[in-house]
Amino acid sequence: MKRLRWSRLTIRARLTLVYGGLFLVAGVLLLGVTYALIAQRIPSGGDRVTNFQGSTEVPPPADGGPGLGGQFQAKIVGDTWDDALNALLTQGGVALLMAGIAATALGWLIAGRLLQPLQRMTETAARIADAPAAGSGLHERIALDGPHDELKKLADTFDVMLERLDRSFDGQRRFVANASHELRTPLTLNRALLEVAVHRRAASPELRQLGETLLEINGRHERLLDGLLVLARSEREVTESSYVDLADVVEHVAEQAKQGSVTILTEPGSAPTTGNPVLLERLVQNLVENGIRYNVPADGWVGITSDTHPDGTAVLVVSNTGPVVPSYEVSRLFEPFHRLDGDRIGPTAPGAGLGLSIVRAVARAHGGEATARPREGGGLVVTVTLRGAPGPGEP
Repeated sequence: MKRLRWSRLTIRARLTLVYGGLFLVAGVLLLGVTYALIAQRIPSGGDRVTNFQGSTEVPPPADGGPGLGGQFQAKIVGDTWDDALNALLTQGGVALLMAGIAATALGWLIAGRLLQPLQRMTETAARIADAPAAGSGLHERIALDGPHDELKKLADTFDVMLERLDRSFDGQRRFVANASHELRTPLTLNRALLEVAVHRRAASPELRQLGETLLEINGRHERLLDGLLVLARSEREVTESSYVDLADVVEHVAEQAKQGSVTILTEPGSAPTTGNPVLLERLVQNLVENGIRYNVPADGWVGITSDTHPDGTAVLVVSNTGPVVPSYEVSRLFEPFHRLDGDRIGPTAPGAGLGLSIVRAVARAHGGEATARPREGGGLVVTVTLRGAPGPGEP
């Protein structure tokens, strides 16, 4: 219990307690040594009487005894020494206590001064961790000034690490974007050639069937590249932001969705927020498409609701019927290229495996979060929370 309480204290409080405790221990030892040295210099009771045998105030007796005057004066001197020792203990203890309180307060100030570089590093790390987009805060640096001590070396090492991480994140984003752009051109050319070959009058049924299969594979690759581009774009910080009501986005996406045998149920409540309208529309679109794609063969439905919580946050909830999702698999669904069925190749693959990854990336880029939980009876319930915003006419 004592160790647990001690671990809850801040480093500043620990240093203050250690400094004040050492000061009090040293003061008590000094006071005790002083008391012992002075007490040794005081003569004992018999010596006090002998020292006053030659007093002229009361003549000593003829038999050479100490006499009444020497005894009386010896008692007075002994009481004086005892009072002095008691005063040394009491007043010295009070002075030591007051000095200990002052030393503890001074230790608190000194510890705070010495720990300012650590506080600065902590604040910088917290801002980077709380950045809305992944890696968007890596451009910050501590840039600590002062003597080249251990804290300065730690801050410089932290800055070097941030610089390398920043270059790594930027290089990764540029690579994904450039690779996607470079691969889109040959895929577009392949699609055009396949369409020409399939729609030729002289094409045999086998050739047309093969062409349709290749077109499906080519289309899946195009969707994969589009998803990678959106993912790389959504992981950056949103620089252009405007007013968006999620209710309008829900209605628009629901009208454009290919329902088929799946019924789409909407409850678009007002949920104002700010952000990139294109990315927010893609967020809702991915959730709806996932809900339709991973559904039951018949009598399936996808529910979409938007609302504003009492704390002002905008909330979007998309639920659907579908296969049972194990609880331990839910968190992995937000990882890129992860699917429950594990099928990643072939024209019948349900998707590129980037839908929920894009949803979470877009939500975090807008300062929000996306979570999911299994729906009782099968399917999934995905909840997206975003920063709220006042209405267009509100202050």
